[in-house]
Amino acid sequence: MRQMIFAECAADRQRPLSKLSEAQRDDFIEILTVMDGRPVTIRLLDPPLHEFMPNSDAEFAALAEDTGLDASLLKDRAAVLHEFNPMLGHRGCRLGVTHPEIYEMQCRAIFEAATEVVSRGLAPPILEVMVPLICTREELVFVRGLVDQVARDVFGRAACSVPYSVGTMIELPRAALLAGEIAEVSDFFSFGTNDLTQTTLGLSRDDSHRFLKTYQERQIFAHDPFVSIDRPGVGRLMAIAVDAGLAVRPSLKIGICGEHAGDPKSIQLCEELGLSYISASPYRVLTARLSAAQAAIRRREFSTET
Repeated sequence: MRQMIFAECAADRQRPLSKLSEAQRDDFIEILTVMDGRPVTIRLLDPPLHEFMPNSDAEFAALAEDTGLDASLLKDRAAVLHEFNPMLGHRGCRLGVTHPEIYEMQCRAIFEAATEVVSRGLAPPILEVMVPLICTREELVFVRGLVDQVARDVFGRAACSVPYSVGTMIELPRAALLAGEIAEVSDFFSFGTNDLTQTTLGLSRDDSHRFLKTYQERQIFAHDPFVSIDRPGVGRLMAIAVDAGLAVRPSLKIGICGEHAGDPKSIQLCEELGLSYISASPYRVLTARLSAAQAAIRRREFSTET
């Protein structure tokens, strides 16, 4: 990842991208084999670049040895790439727009893995390619074009194809408000409520714990918005996006991913909004399944009563 990030041009990026492609292809083959024909959603790369930056002289020296570049040049490059607010910076689909070769690499690994699974006589996978951090329809049009082109290239060479869909994460308020436009070119939505909460409330999930307890003690917040979805704000944006998306594309599959997907109160909201699925972290799956069943029962009971 560091070799890719510190490359100064697309040509220099090819060697580390080839390594990443091989590693990802092998991982995807294993995943698709285990899933045995069930749907698999793969989010395209969303690396906040600062997380991969060297921090010490030793790390810069090691990277210099790997790349053949002088450590001082790498430090200068790191200074150029530095972002003051990286979580709102050069990440998500923005990385794919500015450096299409990165997303092309990952999509090639995805589709080559899928055709390899088929060539082994295993169940054809059902792929869902998810584009992160969209805020405009045009971003998704651009990235979807990359995905479709790579799929055509890989399927043409392999002389076989597999079903796939392309969707996006709704994790920015603008995306939620303009969900109708985005649904025109998206097969599915997945609410990334971690980032949607951060960008709606203007709170950092990593730093706000220092004062959120005080906010709850003084009854400014009824609960931690990173534990249970903020219904009046984030929940309202989700409702707008669901209504607008389904109005344009009635077949739109809509779900939620992130830590909220394991919270019973948030799952109740998802049931009320009519979401298709929730995607929880592994250790919360049992709680999520039970909460989803309870939410569905409550909804049916309420409908019967009214």
